[in-house]
Amino acid sequence: MEKRDIRRRDVLRATGAAGLIGLAGCSGGDTTNDGGDSSGDSGGDSGGETTESSSGGDGGQSVFKVGMADSLSGSLSTFGQRNQRGKKIALEAVNEVGVKGGELEILTEDTQSTSQGGVSAAQKLVNQDQVPLLIGAVGSGVSIAIHKSVTQNTDVVQISQNSTSPQLTQYPDLLRMSPTGRTQSTALADLISGDGHDSVAISWINNDYGQGIAEAFVEAYDGEVAYNNPHDQGKASYSNVITSMADSGADAWLFVTYQPEFSTMSQEAFDKGYTEEAQWYGGDSVKGPKVLNNAPEGSLDGMKVVAPSAALNQDNYKEFASTFEERHGSAPTAWSAYAYDAVITTALAVQAADEFTGAALKEVVRDVTRPEGEKVTSYADAHEILANGGSPSDVNYEGVSGPIDLDENGDPKGFLQVFTVSDHAYESTGFVSS
Repeated sequence: MEKRDIRRRDVLRATGAAGLIGLAGCSGGDTTNDGGDSSGDSGGDSGGETTESSSGGDGGQSVFKVGMADSLSGSLSTFGQRNQRGKKIALEAVNEVGVKGGELEILTEDTQSTSQGGVSAAQKLVNQDQVPLLIGAVGSGVSIAIHKSVTQNTDVVQISQNSTSPQLTQYPDLLRMSPTGRTQSTALADLISGDGHDSVAISWINNDYGQGIAEAFVEAYDGEVAYNNPHDQGKASYSNVITSMADSGADAWLFVTYQPEFSTMSQEAFDKGYTEEAQWYGGDSVKGPKVLNNAPEGSLDGMKVVAPSAALNQDNYKEFASTFEERHGSAPTAWSAYAYDAVITTALAVQAADEFTGAALKEVVRDVTRPEGEKVTSYADAHEILANGGSPSDVNYEGVSGPIDLDENGDPKGFLQVFTVSDHAYESTGFVSS
């Protein structure tokens, strides 16, 4: 793989509008071991003792139960583990203050990182547990499957914590905390063109996430797309994919896949001597400590990845990161921050709604994140406005991941960060704001 000098276009430079600081020479959140288990989190989690909630409305209700469909196992379990950590910290912040005099409880079910598993998890939460709001899911295909099969055309509010596929924009009632992958695709296209590459080979995971990122990239890229094909998830070998990318003659390779699949691909490329064939690039989901741990030393040096980023210099993010590091010995990732903000946004919707029903929550959940309200960066400050008679539109919650500002399509604003692998570690080399 080529080890080029970093040449960033203006769009990839840290900007004052983003309110961020560059972290060149520092490792990104994913370079630390942010894994671990999520034991004890497959059921209800209220951050403390709970009592039975009353039925009907919210008068006198002591516990407000919502659901979360998360990747506790399967290909995306690394993301799910991070989500659970962010969720716990947020839940503690909420229940320390309270929600309408009660507390928030999150019932969590495992999607197994598959569409079928996600639908089963959501059906259990919505049909059996009767939650009016569902946080879920990680994978874009899983989120869309849940929406189509369970929440669409109902009053149940769905907020994806991690899904980035541009295809989610087609479903306005499917909200999300992480920025649309269209921004990521455009940033990748600008980065590859800016690095002087006239042709690219793309291999993408065969689901809504991979297809959405790849299609948006092709629209944005000015050069030749010499290879553009999907690959299936969970295969033991991708040798044919690597060989086809090499045979394409492209001078840039783009991988839009998950960490287990990319680890297999990179190892097979190394074994075949293909790591010097082209400059490598990746979408957010190929980045992680396990990828580097599984790769031969130095084999990925020079690779560039565009990934969502939290607002790293905001005070609320710093406080969140400090708590996270104290507990887990590593920095949080953007995915942990999105999960945190999904919980806070949920709690604010519960506090702001006239009653604890899906229909009432749906009316206010966007409003508490919009810029028309008073800017607040903590649940406690937002709760104070609402508890003192403020309306949902009086609150503009800006999260630890940055401004949310959910639009008519359910898409938030957000930041992206560019990483380059150097000396077998991820280094931040720029930012882009959506």
